[in-house]
Amino acid sequence: QVQLVESGGGSVQPGGSLTLSCATSGFTITQYDINWFRQAPGKEREWVATKSGWDGTTYTPSVQDRFFTSRDNAKDTAYLQMNTLKPDGTTVYFCNVIVRGQNYWGQGTLVTVSS
Repeated sequence: QVQLVESGGGSVQPGGSLTLSCATSGFTITQYDINWFRQAPGKEREWVATKSGWDGTTYTPSVQDRFFTSRDNAKDTAYLQMNTLKPDGTTVYFCNVIVRGQNYWGQGTLVTVSS
């Protein structure tokens, strides 16, 4: 059974950093893309970054050069390192994977950036 569990959210001041984790199970992490999304209250969920199965990375332009996604294959865990965070208020970050045509989401982790 595919499962994703995010952690690492919290409160941080503008300009600060946080690293989110996405612990996975039920599939081979090196064979699938792990996607990161975020959703602010009242807004649509938006794609942030992807760590592909073949080890490439892609980012939405607004986080390019500030966010970095990585993967620890031994721990079956993906990470999203977020630097120079902007005062966006409260946002929920999700990790996502599509396995055999089925979309799977974690429960999300809350990130608050404010002074």
